[in-house]
Amino acid sequence: MRPGPSYSNGRARTLALSLLAATSVSLVAAAPCDIYASGGTPCIAAHSTTRALYSAFSGALYQVRRGSDGSTTDIRPLSAGDVANAASQDTFCNGTTCLISVIYDQSGRGNHLTQAPPGGFQGPEANGYDNLASAVGAPVTLKGGQKAYGVFISPGTGYRNNRVSGSAVRDEAEGMYAVLDGTHYNNGCCFDYGNAETNSKDTGNGHMETIYFGDNTVWGSGAGSGPWIMADLENGLFSGANVKQNTADPSISHRFLTAVVKGGPGKWAIKGANAASGALSTFYNGARPNAAGYNPMSKEGAIVLGIGGDNSVGAQGTFYEGVMTTGYPSDATENAVQADIVSAGYSLASLALGGPSLPVGQSVSLRATTTGYTTRYLAHTGATVNTQVVTPSSAAALKQQASWTVRTGLATATGGQCYSFESRDAPGSYLRHYNFELTVANSDGSKQFREDATFCTGGGAERRAGAGVGPGLGVPDQVL
Repeated sequence: MRPGPSYSNGRARTLALSLLAATSVSLVAAAPCDIYASGGTPCIAAHSTTRALYSAFSGALYQVRRGSDGSTTDIRPLSAGDVANAASQDTFCNGTTCLISVIYDQSGRGNHLTQAPPGGFQGPEANGYDNLASAVGAPVTLKGGQKAYGVFISPGTGYRNNRVSGSAVRDEAEGMYAVLDGTHYNNGCCFDYGNAETNSKDTGNGHMETIYFGDNTVWGSGAGSGPWIMADLENGLFSGANVKQNTADPSISHRFLTAVVKGGPGKWAIKGANAASGALSTFYNGARPNAAGYNPMSKEGAIVLGIGGDNSVGAQGTFYEGVMTTGYPSDATENAVQADIVSAGYSLASLALGGPSLPVGQSVSLRATTTGYTTRYLAHTGATVNTQVVTPSSAAALKQQASWTVRTGLATATGGQCYSFESRDAPGSYLRHYNFELTVANSDGSKQFREDATFCTGGGAERRAGAGVGPGLGVPDQVL
């Protein structure tokens, strides 16, 4: 499949994050993969950057790569079956940036997710490899207020494993779930998690079976305007038996969202729920889609996250945890897994990121904090944004180009204090992160623009990292 809109960086940008003191939380009850195993459909892959998905798991959850020197470290649970040790990441990444370089498989099969390689749809970089996610892009708290980090997928970002052990192939049965951010989505192709082609190319109808989340309507839709949980089965996003629409598949946008897809010979199902409370609802349960190539299926068994089967990279979303199973899980098993997800206590209520409060309605300038460049300020010429040396004796026009009126964030953002920056010399235009660059543009009123033009403050490592696109722009200084 092909991507929708041009790459854009999605939800509100986090300029910096603070190190939080945390108390250990012990999750000693049966975890999701324990429950699946008890139900006779064990996990063949278990991925999470927030917590252990087996009650006895104490190994590495994910790996982060440090920007300053390229070194890496593994982030583990605080104890067996516990929440991720986010404090160890904060310490390792202090004063620099970090990327999530590996999302480890907890099942013991070695089905780890790494940087997605080139595919039928090449990718955002010259070598075709997808981008890696920022390690601090999706802070969250779990039960007891323990901080953890999800995987914030901007368009152009993707993870993959084309050599998977134990996954379903051809028409074999499988199940999968993912916990996602139901407010972070777009209509690009395709924010997927699940079973895909082993050569990173579109090899035909029925060669994929993944969870899809977003509001793309090119291949299918549910009720309302979206977003929807659907299944990407290759060359189609399906919400039910009909190729184009299942009106029983509702628009759903819980801040923390459980998405479930399972498929077996001649049948499949979609379920969803609020991951923070309540039970699963079934949105479809029945026959395979009424189009050629989907019954029987031709699954190949690779695993993707954040991208389509051919490496289409136009989508965005946030992933916290997910698993894939062998066999067709029972409703009772899935209900028990949902209860465990709710008990994990996904929340933002205890997440206090701190950072400076900005004077809404007043003019500020944004100064680079990188050593050797502290005389430079964020400025623009037309739509082009750069840094320029600005002093009190500079021309009035340059001072205006380097000054911004602070507005309340155009997007609804959580965690920290969030703002938008309106150009002083071009009222109605805002600083925006778009296509991996900062630009200045007039608001078109879209969800995408509001998100791209909203920035959140915080204290800590990212701010000290100095000027740059997205995180690390510096702090408000003087009005020029």
